[in-house]
Parts: sequence; C-alpha cells; structure tokens
Amino acid sequence: MFKIVVFDAYGTLFDVYSVSKMAENLFPGHGQELSLMWRDKQIEYSRLISMSDPHNPNGSRHYQSFWDITRLALNYSCQRLKLELTSHAQKELLDQYAELKAFPENLGVLHDLQKRGYKSAILSNGSPEMLATAVRSAGMTTLIDKVISVDSVRQFKTSPESYGLVLQNYAVDKREVLFVSSNSWDALGATWFGFRSFWINRQDLPFETLGPKPSHTGRSLEDVLSLVKG
Repeated sequence: MFKIVVFDAYGTLFDVYSVSKMAENLFPGHGQELSLMWRDKQIEYSRLISMSDPHNPNGSRHYQSFWDITRLALNYSCQRLKLELTSHAQKELLDQYAELKAFPENLGVLHDLQKRGYKSAILSNGSPEMLATAVRSAGMTTLIDKVISVDSVRQFKTSPESYGLVLQNYAVDKREVLFVSSNSWDALGATWFGFRSFWINRQDLPFETLGPKPSHTGRSLEDVLSLVKG
C-alpha cells in the first residue's frame, strides 16, 4: 500500500514537552505551564509567517527559521508568565530543546521498518541544523533515509508547498506516502494534501472537527507497523 513512511519530527519522534523538567528546575512551579505555552507560541509563530504572504515565489518574506522562532517563542512565554529569563537559563532550555528526548519506541519501529524494506523519512518545520542534531542525539542517523526541512521553501506546515517537498525528494504518488504525525493539525494538513495520514494520539484527545479524519489512528509509533507488509 505504501512505498515510504514519512514522519513529523517534533511531537512525533521527539517529545517537545520533555523540556518541562528543566523548566521546572529553572522556574519552580512553572515548568509544565512554560513548556505548554512555549510550544503553542512556537506553532502560532510558524502559522503567522506562512499566512503572511504565501504566494511569494521565494517563500514568505517574513520567514525565520524554526530555531529562531523557537527562541522567540520561549522569550515571549517567559514574559507572559513574568519569569525572568536570564541568558544562562535561555541557553540551558535551548540546548535541551536541541536534543529533545525521543519517544522510547522510536528506534525499534524505525529499525523494523528498515528490515521490512521501507524507507523512513522526516518532514519537519525544523531547520536543517536542529534536525541534524536531534536525529544524531537520538541515534537515528542510520535509520532515516532523508531529513527534509521546510527551510528550502520558506513555508511551514501546513502549507501545500511544505508537504510537496516529499514528492520532490521521492518519485512516488501522494497515495503511496504514509505520513505519520502526533500533531492533529499536521495529520489534517497531510490528509488535505492527499497523503495517507496516520495520527499518533498519545494523549487520547478528540481529533479536529474542522476537516476529514486521518486515514489511520494509533496510540504510539508501534501501531504503524500493523499497516506495513513484511
């Protein structure tokens, strides 16, 4: 059914909320609140940029890398929560974000897909540098065929240009791509684009009411294996 499995990175392969422990150490009583707001603002900034002038042939003129907006989102969140973000604390949190904790089943699933003859790729909002660091620190380098960043089109997901990068890198039809994301908005965007989508619903949440349901749903990456042959 599928020729390639494409994974989102942040939230899907890498736990974006694993920074909450360090955030709690730096700002006692505010770790979880800070990590949640940081993530929400990060995604909000990516959408603001992509919506600003999406028809610019060179991508959004307001574009900043995902690493830059990750830093800016952290700064905003600390201001909003009235937390004093020193340069040392900012570096500690960003260094932690660069090497986010991977979900425990990842390596086993990626290895199993490789054994079954499937190529695994990443399509992410992340900048090439931050993705390279995350993949390397998680020990996934030999298990991921390609790491594709939206940086080249200067449009964040869920823009069609971002998902189209998969087809630029692989000679496949849209329906031959299984796109896996734990972000419901990302799974929806991939479905709209024409991919077969798999939503990893780790937190037992309802799916978005805005559009079509994903092609498949599971609780962890291990559920992806039930769809592939081998």
